Amino acid sequence: MADVPKELKYTREHEWVRQVEGGRIVVGITDHAQRQLGDVVYVELPKVGETIEAESPLGSIESVKAVSEFFAPVGGKVLKVNAEVVDDPELINTEPYGDGWLIELQPSDAKQLNGLMDAQAYLKYIEEEANG
Repeated sequence: MADVPKELKYTREHEWVRQVEGGRIVVGITDHAQRQLGDVVYVELPKVGETIEAESPLGSIESVKAVSEFFAPVGGKVLKVNAEVVDDPELINTEPYGDGWLIELQPSDAKQLNGLMDAQAYLKYIEEEANG
């Protein structure tokens, strides 16, 4: 069973969102997503300062199985990218909710966060997807 921390929000594209001080959010891919991908070997992240729209592609994650895009859970401005994960992509596999985070965003509209799933809804979603 995938690890789904209760304090995070989730997207249908399997990204997680952690709210931090100042209304900023940290984004990564879920444990479920990294398990589906397999061993991650390369990560491409957006540029700091880039303004992105909700649900638009932010970058890509390449594993031994496939290359997958990851998406913006909300619109906003990229404040930070995780250079560690570029140098050591395996962090996504070993610590998807910790050092394997991908970017930090300043949301342009915090209300967009209300449209994300809580842990219970995300667990139900991945169960339905698996049985679908």
